[in-house]
Amino acid sequence: MNKTIITMIAIIVIISAILTAIAILKPNREETIQQEQPEIAEEEILDDCTDEYEMMIQEAKTANSNEEKTSPNCSLEIKTYYKDCKHITRQYSNLPENLVNLAKDEIQEIYPDYMIQTFSSNEIVLYKQEEGSCGEHYLLKSENGVVSIYQVLDDGNLEKIEETEISVEYLPETDKINMEKGIEVNGKQNLNQLLEDFE
Repeated sequence: MNKTIITMIAIIVIISAILTAIAILKPNREETIQQEQPEIAEEEILDDCTDEYEMMIQEAKTANSNEEKTSPNCSLEIKTYYKDCKHITRQYSNLPENLVNLAKDEIQEIYPDYMIQTFSSNEIVLYKQEEGSCGEHYLLKSENGVVSIYQVLDDGNLEKIEETEISVEYLPETDKINMEKGIEVNGKQNLNQLLEDFE
């Protein structure tokens, strides 16, 4: 029995000695590793950061190049809503040269007062609201046997803008009666269409 106890004590002493040796030698090993590593110069750190920054910029440029941009055959529609008369005017045109090959955010910078309703390489629709009326309210009346065009001003007064060569004599009876009272028309497009119908 004594041999077993002595063997156990001997094993415990050996294990304790090994653990103590590891504990003592480990800090020395860390110091050795730290001494072996060269110090990184501040310039090297800046270079690494600069390289990383340049890579990020390049990635952003690549991402931007994938953005949808306007093409030379893109159409432009500008819609304006007038609060007083509650009408919307529309202007249609081909895209000006200075707006070709631009992204949505670049178009927004050029038209900061407008909201972009539609944006694609082939079509842009801009929209905004304005106080006042659209200025495209007309009244057609019969005068001297022909159709005269008046613009209805914001204050309700009429301003004669044109006396056409359209003879009232050849219009249908209903149109003749309406022409005596005055036919209200909103928008230049509607005005032109009605005049074509009368011709």
